[in-house]
Amino acid sequence: MILCVCLNPAVDTTYVVPDLTYGATHRVDVAGRRAGGKALNVARVLHQLGEQVLATGFAGGADGAAVLDDLAGSGIEAELTAIEGQSRRTVTVYDGRDATVFNENGPVVLDDEWQAFRSLYRRRLVDASVVVVAGSQPPGVPVDAYAQLTTLARAAGVPVLLDASGPELRAALAARPDVVKPNRLELAELVGHQLEDLDDVLAACRTLVAQGAGAVVVSLGAEGLVAVTPDGSFRVQVPRPVVGNATGAGDALAAAVARGLRRGDDWPDRLASGVAVSVASVTVDLAGATDEELAAALLPSIAVESIR
Repeated sequence: MILCVCLNPAVDTTYVVPDLTYGATHRVDVAGRRAGGKALNVARVLHQLGEQVLATGFAGGADGAAVLDDLAGSGIEAELTAIEGQSRRTVTVYDGRDATVFNENGPVVLDDEWQAFRSLYRRRLVDASVVVVAGSQPPGVPVDAYAQLTTLARAAGVPVLLDASGPELRAALAARPDVVKPNRLELAELVGHQLEDLDDVLAACRTLVAQGAGAVVVSLGAEGLVAVTPDGSFRVQVPRPVVGNATGAGDALAAAVARGLRRGDDWPDRLASGVAVSVASVTVDLAGATDEELAAALLPSIAVESIR
């Protein structure tokens, strides 16, 4: 079972408009309204790919109940710790070219609620083969929350894929997550300077490895990805551009890499599959889904290059 930890789940609404204009009034089509948050999007893609998953985290108020109801309706097993605060909402506006996202910060989590979640997490680790920890931390949890969860998983012999940014990712590196998956902007923020070229990206990845990451997979959008792993460094490129809503592409990449971890695939295969599933997800209106037929068609043409 792959355990997907979403500490800050949300009710995600996606609006589609012909053209997004600042300061204007828009009449929108609702493309979807469902449970979201990065780790829940990862869980959805894994479920679609046939993996056994369990989603966990926090849920509070009517929106928290809506998150649980939607996951159950999607066939995704979930166990979320109840909190007093109201779970958050997010809105994505897609105009056929770009996606604009509005994220609420989320509810304040009390210390006893955090401790209750830690107990749930330790119990669920017993049956986990991989842990995916992804997304933002809600207010109130300790800044090293992801480090704590990584430490507990490693003590249980369960590999961790971490998709986070900023102070949360920085604090977690010392706990030695097996894989971290920042995008280019998040990686630049972490190392404190812009990443102008491939050499800069590689150097930044190696900095994170030196600080504790087992492997670093950096999503580069339409340019594919760069990865520094125990088996070498790789550049994986997209065979052709695919137009669509890229909001959940990074989550689809994380899902495919987590599946590869669970199956024991070698790193080139994990990365090629990750790019195929990620690129194919762009053609789907909502985050948390991919086009499996397109991913299978793309896979043979994805080039994995070993680099120094």
